[in-house]
Amino acid sequence: METCPVEHRVFVYDAFVKSGESLSVTQRLFRRHFSVGRHGAVPSRNTILLWVNNFRATGSVVKKKPPTLHGLKEAIRQEIRPIDRQLLARVMDDLKKKRLENCIQEDGRHLTNINFKT
Repeated sequence: METCPVEHRVFVYDAFVKSGESLSVTQRLFRRHFSVGRHGAVPSRNTILLWVNNFRATGSVVKKKPPTLHGLKEAIRQEIRPIDRQLLARVMDDLKKKRLENCIQEDGRHLTNINFKT
């Protein structure tokens, strides 16, 4: 099925739980409740399981849109903003030192699979 109203998703979840998690009974109840004919489209077994699992994982029957790149960038900015700049500078310096020490210890062997442009 393509896009289904929230009402359908809620009904399917409730019917699935009330039927003792029976897929065929859930489909039959859906068909009766929404007056779908014998050959009409009802949610498939996979769709029912997907909706039920999504609800159990997220607590919502509504599909959530993935965050946009702009939204992700803004969320990262909000997380970073309160970090003390001096602390951040020290952490970055420590990271650079550790990478340099690793390079020296490995004698540059960790770079063997990198093609350098000449």
